[in-house]
Amino acid sequence: MRVNGVLATALYSSAALLGQVRAEESEDASTTTVTESSTTSEIEKPTFTPSEIKADFLEQFTDDWTSRWSPSHAKKEDSKATEEWAYVGEWAVEEPTVFKGIEGDKGLVVKNPAAHHAISAKFPKKIDNKGKDLVVQYEVKLQNGLECGGAYMKLLQDNKKLHAEEFSNASPYIIMFGPDKCGATNKVHFIFRHKNPKTGEYEEKHLKSAPSAKITKTTNLYTLIVKQNNDFEILINGESSKTGNLLEDFTPSVNPEKEIEDPKDSKPGDWVDEARIPDPEATKPEDWDEDAPFEIVDEEATKPDDWLEDEPTMIPDPEAEKPEDWDDEEDGDWIPPTVPNPKCDEVSGCGKWEPPMKKNPDYKGKWTPEYIDNPAYKGVWKPRKIANPDFFEDKTPAKFEPMGAIGFEIWTMQSDILFDNIYIGHSIEDAEKLKAETYDVKAAIEKAEEEASKPKPKETPESPLDLKFMDDPVKFIREKVDLFWTLVQQDPLEAVKTLPEVAGGIGALAVTIIALIIGVVGMSSAPPPQVKKAAEKAKQTAMDTKDQVVDAASTGAEKAQAELNKRTTRSSGPAE
Repeated sequence: MRVNGVLATALYSSAALLGQVRAEESEDASTTTVTESSTTSEIEKPTFTPSEIKADFLEQFTDDWTSRWSPSHAKKEDSKATEEWAYVGEWAVEEPTVFKGIEGDKGLVVKNPAAHHAISAKFPKKIDNKGKDLVVQYEVKLQNGLECGGAYMKLLQDNKKLHAEEFSNASPYIIMFGPDKCGATNKVHFIFRHKNPKTGEYEEKHLKSAPSAKITKTTNLYTLIVKQNNDFEILINGESSKTGNLLEDFTPSVNPEKEIEDPKDSKPGDWVDEARIPDPEATKPEDWDEDAPFEIVDEEATKPDDWLEDEPTMIPDPEAEKPEDWDDEEDGDWIPPTVPNPKCDEVSGCGKWEPPMKKNPDYKGKWTPEYIDNPAYKGVWKPRKIANPDFFEDKTPAKFEPMGAIGFEIWTMQSDILFDNIYIGHSIEDAEKLKAETYDVKAAIEKAEEEASKPKPKETPESPLDLKFMDDPVKFIREKVDLFWTLVQQDPLEAVKTLPEVAGGIGALAVTIIALIIGVVGMSSAPPPQVKKAAEKAKQTAMDTKDQVVDAASTGAEKAQAELNKRTTRSSGPAE
């Protein structure tokens, strides 16, 4: 009965310990999975409610959006290409699929990659900002990023030819505003078309030093404010990114120069524009020798004492061997390749010694006269200035021509670009209110979801060699056993050498169990031969294991450290 108690206790303790270790591992994995999967779902999201803010044009893509927006079926005009491009890109109004911030909040979405897209919406009435500030604001969400393509809008010129189904790149616009990226180019466009009051022709004015666009999968808010005094400001996510003036920060300039160079004027034949000339009175000195060489032999040089004049600079390669297929009759006498003489590396030099060259102190080169100021110099010739016949002065370019529609006409390599919450009006305060109702709410939620979706870095595991049993018995055993079984799968013998205490423990447990069985059997009768043989074999194995452990202690430590390094690297690396 005593033996049975000991055996039961040993088996129960082993099973309980291993069970507890595996249960904790399973519980940790389960907890991690639940935590990761439930993080984003725990973020509470408000439900979309249409804004009550009034504006000349306010679009939140509610269910009646098709009554305002019309996709284009026009052909894209391109004078540089022989092919005719059609606007085949599809549009949809839907909720975002990446980092959704507000339930039920829909936006206009570009559905096709690598396609031309065009869609427009007429304003309820034309927008005229004469005597008013102009505010243009809208959200852009790059759900698949943006490698090459545009996400800008166009405010179209109000005219009788404004047909939605014929909207194209050739449709006249007043303002183009928004992000555009392809390769190294990354900017927020601000272009306005200005009418020449003399010719009636329009010219695009491009913002110099445009700010960079935000290329993220979260929503970004772009705001353009043009004031009556011609000052402008571009804000990205409510922060100022660029300020300036329409008369100073655009190219080409709004107003031409008052004077221009006379195209009919030409430089007179006797005009002297050489500031300096060779001195005509200078003469070459009598002792000037133009034929003297640049270098001469150094007559004062002497041969170094260690110079090996009898040693050649190159010698046959002593390691070269004649190829086996070399035929002296057909190929001629085989001559080994030459290599630098190694003896020459240890001294000043080898071979015939000759004195070195040195710079000739009498060398002067070709004589040229010195330059003097030209007494006939008249200065740099420039054509005379005349009044610019095309000059005009527009002091109020901010008084844009009336605008009758908004359009998105873009080409992009990425799909699922989403536009939302478009405000076009004259109130900076109302635009900020709309920002507070929409962007500010969803931006906080989207950033929280983005952070929650990032993979959590794994903690670097402690070395099993550094653990102490009394600090954490379960972790101590778990780490030791895990490392032992990892090594067993690669090389069982190395596993025994590396972690002798684990191998010894397993061997001792086996011997104990066999001995207990023999003891139980011995109480009633002599042990069977096969049991006795097994016990002797187990005992011998344990003794051999002990001897191998002593002989391979240093090798085992190195092996354990190498395996630990691999495990640490895998655990601490970034998650894929």
